[in-house]
Amino acid sequence: MEIKFVLNGKPTVADVAADTVLLDLLRKLGCYSVKCGCETTNCGLCTVWIDGRSRLSCSVLAAGIEGKEITTLEGLQREAEEFGAFLAAEGAEQCGFCSPGFIMNVLAMFRELENPTVEEIKEYLAGNLCRCTGYMGQLRAIQKYMNRDRKEVQA
Repeated sequence: MEIKFVLNGKPTVADVAADTVLLDLLRKLGCYSVKCGCETTNCGLCTVWIDGRSRLSCSVLAAGIEGKEITTLEGLQREAEEFGAFLAAEGAEQCGFCSPGFIMNVLAMFRELENPTVEEIKEYLAGNLCRCTGYMGQLRAIQKYMNRDRKEVQA
């Protein structure tokens, strides 16, 4: 079946089978930041935004995105680079495998929450697994990123 949607700001048309999951479609379309880590909605590696809300693309049928706006990390390069600088400053670099899904959720959290507590940050990111770090450097980077002047982001 043919579906039409917006992918990273660009109108897109794709032919998909009824059982195609969004994760597979996005990778086929060149969005390699979207990764498969578990296929059970437990790792967060496949996080994308559907109409601005974080979703796990391994749990969404591609046919269900008809008319929707899909955003992957490829569509958020400026924001991702900005947050990446916060990670690097805290020594929270990772191998990179889980980073795209993690960054997608941090950017979504920035849009949804203002001045979240440490517990709120942990709860928001509970579904993002990383096997490289102890999370403390990431947490420091997130807190600094979330608490920076929001006016500079809107400029």
